[in-house]
Amino acid sequence: MSIKNKILLQSTAVFLTVVFFSCSKDTQKARDFLADKNLPIGTSKDAYHVYKDSGRVTSKLITPIMLDFSNRQDHPYREFPSGIKIINFENKGQDSVTIIGDYALSYAVTSISEIKGNVVVINHTDNSRLETDQLFWDQKTKYFVSEKAFKLTKENDTIFGIGFESKDDLTKHLAKKTTGKLETSEE
Repeated sequence: MSIKNKILLQSTAVFLTVVFFSCSKDTQKARDFLADKNLPIGTSKDAYHVYKDSGRVTSKLITPIMLDFSNRQDHPYREFPSGIKIINFENKGQDSVTIIGDYALSYAVTSISEIKGNVVVINHTDNSRLETDQLFWDQKTKYFVSEKAFKLTKENDTIFGIGFESKDDLTKHLAKKTTGKLETSEE
């Protein structure tokens, strides 16, 4: 079943559920029904969300489809089945990091996201670039972790390996099982 048909089917089920339960005016029953049927409580198409802190733009999220499963009691989450692009801004918008992936899950309670498929992270300030197939992002600690193969390109270095950890701006990284040409300086 294609993504389009799946979304149409889910949207129809959501609509019928809302109509059915709106007569009883008990929204909790509708939420429970959707959770039992593993259906999202909401669907957004071509979402463009801007996050602000004290009037300053801190990040932007762009996605073709977002499914909202915040009706889950134990692990509420959002799913991005058709990919995601996130742009984070630091230092009054001067520095930015872009995160792109083919698929993502973001868990509300833990603030941990999993991004999969052609994951690319670019730090525009120092032109560093991380490429991998899977990345976990802890938004509270601003930290990336991956146990998959990766390629990290910096101005003078290209590092290949399996297993990677770093701050979410690609600084202070720990690369595991590495190969590649590294430039070092003695100080």
